Amino acid sequence: MLKIDFHSHTAEDPQDRIAYTARDLIDRAAKLGFDALAVTNHNRITYGDDLRAYAEKRGVLLLPGVEITADRCHVLIINPRFAAGPGIRYRLADLPRLKTPDSLFIAPHPFFVIFQSLRGRLLPLLPFFDAIEYASYHNRLVNFNARAVRLAAETGKPLVGTSDCHTAWQLGRTYSLVDAAKDLDSIIAAVKAGRLEYRTRSVSLWAMGRIVASLFSFRKIKRLFER
Repeated sequence: MLKIDFHSHTAEDPQDRIAYTARDLIDRAAKLGFDALAVTNHNRITYGDDLRAYAEKRGVLLLPGVEITADRCHVLIINPRFAAGPGIRYRLADLPRLKTPDSLFIAPHPFFVIFQSLRGRLLPLLPFFDAIEYASYHNRLVNFNARAVRLAAETGKPLVGTSDCHTAWQLGRTYSLVDAAKDLDSIIAAVKAGRLEYRTRSVSLWAMGRIVASLFSFRKIKRLFER
């Protein structure tokens, strides 16, 4: 079983201020025994031969990925086959065009309140998603993942555990164990077939509050209420 995080953010992210680089996160992933890692910055693909080779030398398979914003909702994509950049706008209606057989579409934090989540828009689009995310932001008092767990059980969609890390300590708190060979195609096929399970540890309310506060500037809060 491969230890994998499919959702992470780094200093190369054009949207959020993050203290560590992709190389820093790869180093941490190697120390924590991860077999594979996807750096999925917002609307920017942080992947290339140099970074892939850097990860490979540390025993980590770097997966190409991105978290795009479509109609103000986030969509997590592993192995995207299209151009991505902060100036490119997407619509949810574009998902059928963007999806390819060798890509993996994940609904990130689908029922969270303030994370640009799909929420009520997910059900009509569910055929275009291969998996649903179980995100690391939860504890025994607050867990917006509960609806995602129920939906996955009702529809047979796999649940993918991820850190969605914006701070380095989050890496390793929630992740997936995938029954696959250590290569991109095998991992994507295994997730689509449901050959995975997630592991998770809760985060304190105080830590959750600090993370959320760090993500939202006044401009972002203003956009939230404009939805």
